[in-house]
Amino acid sequence: METRDGLPGVSLVPTDFKARQEKMSAQDGCLSLIKYLLFVFNLFFFVLGSLIFCFGIWILIDKTSFVSFVGLSFMPLQIWSKALAISGILTMGLALLGCVGALKEFRCLLGLYFGTLLLLFATQITLGILISTQWVQLERKVKDVVQKTIQNYRAHPEETAAEESWDYVQFQLRCCGWNSPQDWFHIPSLKRNESEVPHVPCSCYNSSATNDSAIFDMISFPQFSRLGSPAPPRHNADICVVPANSYIYREGCEWSLQKWLHNNLISIVGICLGVGLLELSFMALSIFLCRNLDHIYDRLARYR
Repeated sequence: METRDGLPGVSLVPTDFKARQEKMSAQDGCLSLIKYLLFVFNLFFFVLGSLIFCFGIWILIDKTSFVSFVGLSFMPLQIWSKALAISGILTMGLALLGCVGALKEFRCLLGLYFGTLLLLFATQITLGILISTQWVQLERKVKDVVQKTIQNYRAHPEETAAEESWDYVQFQLRCCGWNSPQDWFHIPSLKRNESEVPHVPCSCYNSSATNDSAIFDMISFPQFSRLGSPAPPRHNADICVVPANSYIYREGCEWSLQKWLHNNLISIVGICLGVGLLELSFMALSIFLCRNLDHIYDRLARYR
């Protein structure tokens, strides 16, 4: 028996075959690791999406408890609950594609999973570019929406979602009006005939500045229940107001929002980068697994 050099000796064919077998075993082990890694990560996000969906449905079913706990009224809370439910469904659907595609090695599902992630990543990049380049126009648009909400405050009792949401923003950010509390001074629905003192919504009230129980009695809405125990409203049309010369927040919400963004900018950027890197990692794993499935199928076909 001759070697490849034409010299007598032991044949190298078994050694080459063994080397190829070891190489294929290493490739199979790498692909198996990627497959189960992709499956486990997507299983985690499927469970997370299920929890988000259930939480959104729970809010819809038990709105009364969340109104008093979160401090948000019915309409905004209903909007947020639907948004959570939809986000949960989308997360579950995307994770299900990754789980089944990776575990069952379906190229079509892996390709659809990769395409969906790519579309989501491109959308996020586009939104980021638009926000950074159109920041001035976006700020002007937000200002117009807020000022319109203030001008029409409680003018249409059946349409109060935006107004209640703005009340919640003022309450949480500890601010009043967009520029200053004076934005509220000429709102018809807040004027009181018995007093010439301007009034502002109860969401402007600075509860940490005083323990005046007389002011607490005026705060009757569930979304402000953390300021004190609820009491029957003193004013008509169920509008909770406090005098502008009382203990209210003197800072406008424009400055409070800018300060909040400045203080949380690193966290926001870090979260966005983390989500983007996670999506890129999943895309890389899915496309790598999808492309290398051809080699596995070809090898199986040869052995058959």
